[in-house]
Amino acid sequence: MLPLKKILCPTDFSDPSLEALNVAIELAVHFSSELILIHVVAPIPIIATEYTSPAAFNVQEYQQAMEVSARKSMEEQIEKRIPEGVLVRRMLPLGDPANQIVHTAEEEEVDLIVIATRGQTGIKRLVFGSVAEKVVRLATRPVLTIRDRHTEH
Repeated sequence: MLPLKKILCPTDFSDPSLEALNVAIELAVHFSSELILIHVVAPIPIIATEYTSPAAFNVQEYQQAMEVSARKSMEEQIEKRIPEGVLVRRMLPLGDPANQIVHTAEEEEVDLIVIATRGQTGIKRLVFGSVAEKVVRLATRPVLTIRDRHTEH
C-alpha cells in the first residue's frame, strides 16, 4: 500500500466530506500522490402515476442542472483547497454513489479511498443509507474513514 500513488476521495460537498478532502490532500502532498476527486451524481428516480405528466417535470433537464451544479462545486473546491503542485483529476459519473466509488477505485487501481463517515443528513440518509458504510463493505481497496469532528458523540 505504501507509498500511495493514487488516492480516491469521494465528495458530496458537505462539511464532513470537505474534512475528508483535507486529509486526502495532506496525504497526496506527503506522498506526491495523484488525487482523484469524485462526485457521483445519483440518477433521479422516476415514479409514474396517473397524476404525473411528462410535461410537468423534465427529468433530463433537472439531471443536467444537477451535473452542471456539481461540476461548478467541484471546480470551486479544487481552486480553493488543492495546493499547486498536487496532481488532481475530477470525475463526475452518474449512478449509485457507493457502487460507483468502489468501481472507480478498482478501475483506477487506487491505493486508498478517503471518505467521510457522514455526508448528507436527514431524509436523504434515511432513504439512501450510508454511502461510507457500503463502500467499506464492498471495497477491495483500503478505505480510510474520516469522522466529522464537529459531530456530537
